[in-house]
Amino acid sequence: MEFLIFLGLIVVILIWAITIYNGFVALRASKDASWSDIDVQLKRRYNLIPNLVETVKGYAKHEKEALERVTKARQMGVDASSVQDQAKAETFLTSALRQVFALAEAYPDLKANTNFLDLQNQLSEIEDAIQNARRYYNAVVRDYNTKVDSFPDLIVARMMKFVTADFFELDDKEQRSVPKVSF
Repeated sequence: MEFLIFLGLIVVILIWAITIYNGFVALRASKDASWSDIDVQLKRRYNLIPNLVETVKGYAKHEKEALERVTKARQMGVDASSVQDQAKAETFLTSALRQVFALAEAYPDLKANTNFLDLQNQLSEIEDAIQNARRYYNAVVRDYNTKVDSFPDLIVARMMKFVTADFFELDDKEQRSVPKVSF
């Protein structure tokens, strides 16, 4: 009888561990899929940037520094290898793009250019998609990290080497600053 109780206890513990492990696997897959969604939107934005730079170049020839900053920021984003690197690159790119759009105020012909307006609208739509994807990714990461750090799940997490994931956070201070435009 004691053997059956012991065997029953082992089966319950095994089922518990498998359930927790599968929960980690599902959350990790959701985290990876949601990061992939962010990556797709970022690539869409990166593909639009060269067109934006070329359009602005024709109107704002002496604004080379702002355009080079956008190009550099784009490359930083393309080269980013971690969530933290991507967040830094995105903060820099957002700031650089804001400066280019602020330039449009000084060039009425550029502001009225249909290509520029179309690119600006497309970028705005992509920014919204990135923000939504980022919000979802961070929610999944929050759930995943909570599970990794919660007892008794953390026992399985430590044994199976599940570690907390990084949030995709942009630098708020940089986001709120007004772009500096000098002529």
